Amino acid sequence: MVNRDMADDGPPPGLLRPPHPDPGAAPGAHGTGGTGATGGTGATGDTGATGDRSGGAGDAGRAPGGADPGSGAAGDVLGAYLRGQATAFLRALGLRAEADGQAEPQLARSARRLSGALRTYAPLVDEAWAEPLRTELGWLAATLGREPEYTGRLDRLLEALRRLSAADEPPALGAARAAALLERQLTLARTRAHSATLQAMGSSRFHALADAVAVLASEVPLAPAAARPAADALPPLAAAAHARLADAAAALPLHRAGHPYNAEAVQAALGADLAADLQDAPWHQVRVLLRLARYAAEVPGAATGDASRLAEASALLSRHYEAAECASAVAAAARTPRIAPATAYALGVLHADQRHEVEAARFAFSRLWQPLPEAGERAEDDRAEDDPAEGGRPEAGDRAQAAVRRGSAAGPAPQPAVPGARAR
Repeated sequence: MVNRDMADDGPPPGLLRPPHPDPGAAPGAHGTGGTGATGGTGATGDTGATGDRSGGAGDAGRAPGGADPGSGAAGDVLGAYLRGQATAFLRALGLRAEADGQAEPQLARSARRLSGALRTYAPLVDEAWAEPLRTELGWLAATLGREPEYTGRLDRLLEALRRLSAADEPPALGAARAAALLERQLTLARTRAHSATLQAMGSSRFHALADAVAVLASEVPLAPAAARPAADALPPLAAAAHARLADAAAALPLHRAGHPYNAEAVQAALGADLAADLQDAPWHQVRVLLRLARYAAEVPGAATGDASRLAEASALLSRHYEAAECASAVAAAARTPRIAPATAYALGVLHADQRHEVEAARFAFSRLWQPLPEAGERAEDDRAEDDPAEGGRPEAGDRAQAAVRRGSAAGPAPQPAVPGARAR
């Protein structure tokens, strides 16, 4: 077990000890004994802060002896997967003790998968044990993800500034000052996130969580429903996760996002931070549900839908999330008092660039997620947009959208200033 210190708050009740088995329950409904030797490394290819972009789960949950991984009781299959992810978590914890730089991303990776599986397959595990553990795993994954998020955000913005400056003749005068301002603010945020990570990893709360995961590596408290055959119990729960994703994606404005340049959306995002937050939040929620659907499909025998399509959609919405968060960071920098007009201008161009990246990700996601309309339907849509009598609106944004689809030589939209910029 991991030694605890006396600092910080303790674990929630019932986190460490699984509930006592009920003698009258169905055989195999309380635990999946053994040590989970099939652990493996967990999913590979995750990117930490930018979202999990891989589709596999390594060897976690693989059936022994080459048997069908989806055969047997649901509790046995799910328990093998959970034990495998718990083993990967503990292995990453050992790497951290050796000062390995990959330990934190691997810890976050396994924590996300454990939390996601406990959420999707909640009817198969003991609720009193699983709910506090899932909460603590989510806390750890969020804490470990902040520092790499700020690191990636700074790198992305500095690279975008270099690209935009190289396109200017002469280069924008405020680009260097804008880069220095962003670097100062995001480095400070990254340092605070690093300190928070160190504090969390040294807290009694984390040590209690590590102890609970160590118990999970050998024993998984299951509900009576876990005694059902895996082929009957697992696919409906994975399908329910996919259905939640499909419902959330259907509520997105995919038709409007299906334009290479959505002028109204960009202008709304530039108009106020609140408008951008309200506009981005549903897309971020779909990104979370995509991740849960992918994790649910990693359990052997539970896969539903096209795994490669889910992975590609997840990568697109991770790109969307990164660009939206970068735009918010630029808007926060633009609110710095007494910045020079040239700096405010450079930040405005950068903010518009990142919001265009948001729209590009939405466009790509809409093309992937919904079937393409027939040629006749596209022509009818173009005529409707150009003709007010057919329901079209002769606004600048709609004309720009129609021009892009027709392949006209319409010029780029003007770059509005960042909301709240204080140029003096």
